[in-house]
Amino acid sequence: DLDECATSPCKDHQYCLNTDGSFSCKGCDTSCVGCTGEGSDKCKTCASGYMKEGEKCTDIDECNLPEKVCVKENQDCVNTSGSYKCVCSEGFEDKDGTCVQT
Repeated sequence: DLDECATSPCKDHQYCLNTDGSFSCKGCDTSCVGCTGEGSDKCKTCASGYMKEGEKCTDIDECNLPEKVCVKENQDCVNTSGSYKCVCSEGFEDKDGTCVQT
């Protein structure tokens, strides 16, 4: 078997999996920018919104950072994978970018 992966035939966001007589390109974990294999522990570097924790790239909880990310009045922060979103608190709704009481 010729190791086609030795020539790095895959794209930047993929890793190469050598198979008998061939190869396949597999997508990197969403927490990675470039990778050497499957999973968040095989990242070359962590994607935006993720940080290296031990061997793995883990999600940064922007809602628990010392500096508030959702600064408008009556707004709550909701952590998402690799990011966050700001939503109006319960009992409030978004009216033209402002959270007003419902």
